[in-house]
Amino acid sequence: TVSEAEAVRRYVSDGDYVSFDFSSFTRGPLSLIREIIRQRRRDIWYCAKFTLLESTLLVAAGACSRIDVGFMGLGDTIGRAVEEGRVKVTEWTNGTLTLRHQAGAMGVPFLPTRALLASDTLEYSGARVVEDPYGGKPVALVPAVNPDVGLVHAHQADIYGNARCFGPGVSPLETAMASRKVIVSADDIIDPDDIRKDPSKTTIPYYVVDAVVHAPFGAYPGGVQGLYEMDFEHFGQYSALERQGRIGEYLDTYVYSVGSHEEMLEKRVGIGRLNELRRRATIREGYR
Repeated sequence: TVSEAEAVRRYVSDGDYVSFDFSSFTRGPLSLIREIIRQRRRDIWYCAKFTLLESTLLVAAGACSRIDVGFMGLGDTIGRAVEEGRVKVTEWTNGTLTLRHQAGAMGVPFLPTRALLASDTLEYSGARVVEDPYGGKPVALVPAVNPDVGLVHAHQADIYGNARCFGPGVSPLETAMASRKVIVSADDIIDPDDIRKDPSKTTIPYYVVDAVVHAPFGAYPGGVQGLYEMDFEHFGQYSALERQGRIGEYLDTYVYSVGSHEEMLEKRVGIGRLNELRRRATIREGYR
């Protein structure tokens, strides 16, 4: 395994198209996102499904210039950046972004869907409407995407990159299979023998993974099903700072003033709080 710092240094460059799974609240690769910001990457074009915190932080830090999004909790930080022309946002849906990654993984140029047909996002996205050659009805074609880097946080992984994600998700496998480089962070590193004993639990196979990061509480302040609950109070504090235009203070506290994810947890969160979040994680397989 490698650290977040080494993984980002090796595999994430300025100008990359970066795709991540799942969300700000559940199993998101937040420790990797913070490291991208800490290393001051620039001109990132990123793809997000459910997103709120990480998008705001990337925009506030000046790390990204374009966003493909399925669902975004839009705050003042992103709104101002869009109005001022610093960031371009293209809306899709979580489903159509998954189809784009699936097409990229399959090596086909597009996949058809009935989604988007009644949406004005067609005017701005890369989707196209054609006539179904079999039934004659309109169908939307969404273009394949092959990200430069895919980021996935998993419940478990072995040292080779075989990863397990339990409970509902969006597109961890599609994101990994479509991406040219893949970084998997995991709360727990398990023995490869455990993978071999029950291969049906493997979500992402090792042969598409370039780096494995051992990241306990790697989704913080989000949660991971069955391991720890999201930190509702932390999100409340973040939201208050964002509304007050003080998101820079948040970045200073949780990103720039600490050298790593581990240091952030130790100095800014504390073992007592982390244990409380573990205690709150009563739903093992559900979506919360």
